Amino acid sequence: MTTALAGKVAIITGGSKGIGSAITRELASNGVKVVVNYNQSKESAEAIVNEIKANGGEALAVQADVSYCDQAERLVEETKKQFGQLDILVNNAGITRDRSFKKLGEEDWKKVIDVNLNSVYNTTTAALSHLLEAEAGRVVNISSIIGQAGGFGQTNYAAAKAGLIGFTKSLALELARTGVTVNAICPGFIETEMVMAIPENVREQIVAKIPARRFGHAEEIARGVLFLCQDGSYITGQQLNINGGLYM
Repeated sequence: MTTALAGKVAIITGGSKGIGSAITRELASNGVKVVVNYNQSKESAEAIVNEIKANGGEALAVQADVSYCDQAERLVEETKKQFGQLDILVNNAGITRDRSFKKLGEEDWKKVIDVNLNSVYNTTTAALSHLLEAEAGRVVNISSIIGQAGGFGQTNYAAAKAGLIGFTKSLALELARTGVTVNAICPGFIETEMVMAIPENVREQIVAKIPARRFGHAEEIARGVLFLCQDGSYITGQQLNINGGLYM
């Protein structure tokens, strides 16, 4: 590969499905050695790894529940053991447990905060020393339009994704002089299994509110990640909104 990212090493948390799998494929197609983190989706992760290897790339699947510090540390250690470096961290792991606040139990609150926000502390803490050693370290956090505008029945998810934006800005300030950039991508409604599971009549109502009059594609989010990693040396602490104009 002759791209600017050829030979770089990236961890993508939640990298085996949905937006994460699109990010994994996009980086791999640009010469990045990718570590596909998964929690339960072993078959999907191994399928992506085999696909990348068949196309001449390098990839590794690593199981880790990154909501736990020790497992996040192991993820980084296995990456270093396999590839000897770490240049890019994409914090993409996320879940939903949607409930109106009256019905939102403590377990559903804590689980979403742990997976969507606390995991980012865990992985970034484990990865930071290696990113500082990289020629141009990159952290890309996948937030959400819900973290910017809120969402009915999503107080837990909105809190986690909004927290991720604040984390991004603060860490970017701390690391700017080191050359490590930290940015967030805030997708709108993207054609994933989660969105397509919404009843058709509700999906039609959502599309009607989007100025672009369509859902986004996971590949469009992946290209945003590629841009920040490849051409984003003077971009840090920012929110890249890929949402068809739904939130401006």
